[in-house]
Amino acid sequence: MESTQLTLRILHAVPDALLSAESDQLDDLLGGPTLIHLDGSESEDRLFVSTLLHGNEDTGWLAIRALLTKYAVRKTAYKLPRSLSIFIGNVAAARLRLRRFDGQPDYNRVWPGSKDVDSAESRLMRKVVDEMAQYRLFASVDIHNNTGINPHYVCLTWLDDSFFYLATLFSRTAVYFQQPPGTQAAAFSARCPAVAIECGKPGSPGSVDHALQYLEDCLHLRTFPTHPFPKRDIDLFHTVATVRIDEHTSFGFGSDPCALNFDPALDQLNFRELPPGSVFGSVNGDGQTGLMVTDENGRDVTERYFALHGKQLITRRPLMPAMLTRDTRVIRQDCLCYLMERMTLEGI
Repeated sequence: MESTQLTLRILHAVPDALLSAESDQLDDLLGGPTLIHLDGSESEDRLFVSTLLHGNEDTGWLAIRALLTKYAVRKTAYKLPRSLSIFIGNVAAARLRLRRFDGQPDYNRVWPGSKDVDSAESRLMRKVVDEMAQYRLFASVDIHNNTGINPHYVCLTWLDDSFFYLATLFSRTAVYFQQPPGTQAAAFSARCPAVAIECGKPGSPGSVDHALQYLEDCLHLRTFPTHPFPKRDIDLFHTVATVRIDEHTSFGFGSDPCALNFDPALDQLNFRELPPGSVFGSVNGDGQTGLMVTDENGRDVTERYFALHGKQLITRRPLMPAMLTRDTRVIRQDCLCYLMERMTLEGI
């Protein structure tokens, strides 16, 4: 499915049916991507929250639904402690519980700053950014799930004390990234503290409650502290490379007859510091790794990180993977994982 036209729906009230709707019902109820503005009772500085940029990641919607239910005076009237704007993204893919449709741009790769400037999806995100430019923003939060086993953590694109304070309200584990471009967090970072929160797998115990409590904390936080952020309060990692599988390379998990085979428990390596020589998988065939690893500047750095030892695919240097997944469709649509290094805040 490839969109040729997308209309941004803007609402100033919550339709009654949304308070009992599952994510796969939102397309019928909203008719497409929707931005909802709700005025708060105390602060004009507005919290912007986005959810379902990936249609199979429903923790954000379930947390927002619970938040709206809590603060509803009537189903269309809210007594929020801070003004709130909610962007509900790829409801068409959410109908089928898909990250995105094949042939459809990723809703978290087409925000201003992306190389994609011509698609209907990129035009839609520019409209969202232009609409939010009319408001004074306190912070921006983009809510996500993972398809592999990961801890709850937070992503940020700016190294600034207010960003660190916003991040550690959710988790002391934080990832600084510059790639991929075109993310919601990057698009809003120039306007306000902005983060993306990663809430584990959809349906994992505690994920909705954690996201809900974080939104509550953001709504009730009056200002960010003015004193320097205590650097010991954050475990910061830097995404240094993206690992993809060559489109012509077959792959699997276990004993499948593929060119590239990974351990079925591969995603348990997420956020584990791996020494050189760690086994990542095995290869069959022409002696190629089948991987394509690119750094933040898009350069091929595959040989810096991986090598073949016989038929074993091993690491060449210390590294820590994140977002490893066994979901073959997500791997083809996005990547196998990201590689990270620990980052110090000295001098920042």
